[in-house]
Amino acid sequence: MTTSAPLGAGVVGLGIGFQHALTYAALPSTRLRWLLDIDAAQAEKARLQLGQGEIAADFATILGDPETSILSIASFDDAHYEQVLQALKHGKHLFVEKPLCRTIEEAAAIKKAWELAGRPALESNLVLRAAPMYRWLKSAIEAGEFGEIYAIDGDYLYGRLNKITQGWRGEIPDYSVTLGGGIHMIDLMLWLSDQRPDRVSVVGNRISTRGSSFRYDDFAAATFTFPSGLVGRIATNYGCVHRHHHVLRVFGTKATFIYDDVGARLHRSRSPEERAAPILAPPLPTAKGDLIPGFVQAILNRENTSPSAQRNFDLICACAAAEASLREGYVRTVDYLE
Repeated sequence: MTTSAPLGAGVVGLGIGFQHALTYAALPSTRLRWLLDIDAAQAEKARLQLGQGEIAADFATILGDPETSILSIASFDDAHYEQVLQALKHGKHLFVEKPLCRTIEEAAAIKKAWELAGRPALESNLVLRAAPMYRWLKSAIEAGEFGEIYAIDGDYLYGRLNKITQGWRGEIPDYSVTLGGGIHMIDLMLWLSDQRPDRVSVVGNRISTRGSSFRYDDFAAATFTFPSGLVGRIATNYGCVHRHHHVLRVFGTKATFIYDDVGARLHRSRSPEERAAPILAPPLPTAKGDLIPGFVQAILNRENTSPSAQRNFDLICACAAAEASLREGYVRTVDYLE
């Protein structure tokens, strides 16, 4: 069963959130009603560019509007938790920039509020899932082309050191590079393998930001282990001398996939004479809002979106366990919110 819509949407935070607003403004199934940013000039600029939406006086204005059923939250990381809780109490469907929240305690409170609200659609913008290359890889793994996956390696090469030494990220207490960036690679690992890790061990350092005002680790290397025996190694590297890039290696008993700055390729043989086949599918989504149309359509179709919400809770649990391991210096069990 579908509903006729269009669904009213609001966007909070117009940095990356402007990309959300562009998508809502372009979709025939949504109507952009509200824009909110801590910088009033930024909000006015967005309104003029979009030609849709009104500038909200405050968050409560959006929450109190019965014609707004979808809310995108793209504020600073440490604001997500309280805003998500408030929006759930008002029954809104939520599309939240990563991370959904920052601790397992916050995730538990959000899950409770989500259940009390009747389980509205709840998604986090793990936008690499929308990239054609990763969608191809997911299909190939599911089709058995890789055999059994036994190892996944990922590197999140941020290459934008100034964003933590000068921007808002460096001002957030306990800012986490894993939750702020590496979460993309951890999400790919869970999504591609369709498995959840049960333990994680993390080490890190802050060598690249030494002497700056940034107080936390700018590099973190995590080793995740899974009940199947799969091992995942994810490094989050904010201080690297490199352009912003993602590196992924997926090792199966039948094939190996590698994506780095040379490009994507598939190895099907151990023979030194056989060259890897290039994978030409684009490694990035076309836009930061590429997951929103599917999110909206699921609401219109009245689909059961609870499994997707649970995957987001699982991801935060895995990342929170990684943070605890980094902080405490030992292997942590990943506790999930069932």
